[in-house]
Amino acid sequence: MSLSLQSSPSSFLSSSLPKLRLGFANGCSSSSLLVKFNASFPAIRASSGFSSSLDTGLRTELDAVSTFSEIVPDTVIFDDFEKFPPTAATVSSSLLLGILSLPDTVFRNAVDMALADSTCSRLDNPELRLSCFFNKALVNVGGDLAKLVPGRVSTEVDARRAYDTHGIIRRVHDLLKLYNEIDVPPERLLFKIPSTWQGIEASRLLESEGIQTHLTFVYSFAQAAAAAQAGASVIQIFVGRVRDWARNHSGDPEIEAAIQRGEDPGLGLVTKAYNYIHKYGHKSKLMAAAVRNKQDLFSLLGVDYVIAPLKILQSLKESVTAPDEKYSYVRRLSPQSAANHNFTAEELTKWDQLSLASAMGPASMQLLAAGLEGYVNQANRVEELLDKIWPPPNV
Repeated sequence: MSLSLQSSPSSFLSSSLPKLRLGFANGCSSSSLLVKFNASFPAIRASSGFSSSLDTGLRTELDAVSTFSEIVPDTVIFDDFEKFPPTAATVSSSLLLGILSLPDTVFRNAVDMALADSTCSRLDNPELRLSCFFNKALVNVGGDLAKLVPGRVSTEVDARRAYDTHGIIRRVHDLLKLYNEIDVPPERLLFKIPSTWQGIEASRLLESEGIQTHLTFVYSFAQAAAAAQAGASVIQIFVGRVRDWARNHSGDPEIEAAIQRGEDPGLGLVTKAYNYIHKYGHKSKLMAAAVRNKQDLFSLLGVDYVIAPLKILQSLKESVTAPDEKYSYVRRLSPQSAANHNFTAEELTKWDQLSLASAMGPASMQLLAAGLEGYVNQANRVEELLDKIWPPPNV
């Protein structure tokens, strides 16, 4: 996928825009651009080529589905902001890789200034110095994004600490301190943490301090329920990845039970997690990622956020619905339907490390391991590049 970082950020500054999460996807929608929209979509309708809809009552499919869920474009190209205006952002190791791979980008100065930081430069231990530069680069870029968007900035927490609760908490506190130094308040921030047991426990402790967390790599109901019990602000489930695993593997009891019920295992997991969160009054918001087609999106209407590829969004945006068709869109997930869902005693357990490990089948374990490996490789590559260009020229 092509990258375009040179676009002027001036178009981001409209106060009428509503929420973005920005990152660079290497085949994973976990590092995508997250954009939230106004319910009425005035900017999109004005630029969509369907100006007559403003006069006749016609509206796009994108307008229609957005009355049920926040629709989140999965993109890495800044020029797409013109089509889908951003309002919140994610800064990640994959975003830093994108910035470092090009000589002249919007955020390159933020990385160069991180490498010029005297506190980091004075550290004698090369490993600690690179870690310091990495943190500074994440926060400098995150700070720039916070100036460009009115919503929250989600910052990736080093996946190499995914099995170290206190290491995750220390890293978040370090990042939070750096954000405080550049006057980005905590309420503007989320911290993106892998959903290992240690990550979930770190989320619980951080949320008790008022620090907002975003748990990712959720591939099982046990992870989703444990994350909700921890009070995570955002829980992200990857619909397409669960489905892909099911197509190519067998032997996972949770997936096989969903298939026997006639459910798509990825869509079924989102539905079950949504019902659990809403039936039992958890504060978490649910995000469905790795959505592969329009039918996936229609099947998830009502979930808090749906990350969708630009190809799907463009199709929705170009499809017009007449007034008599707009009610054909059905909300599939709602607090009312959640109240009628029945859970087993095993599903209503108070999750701990042992019960979570016992409940996670081969699908969630393998997919979690693969996601962590990708994030770790990205972080290592970022530090290798930072080491090669430190100290930066002309600083």
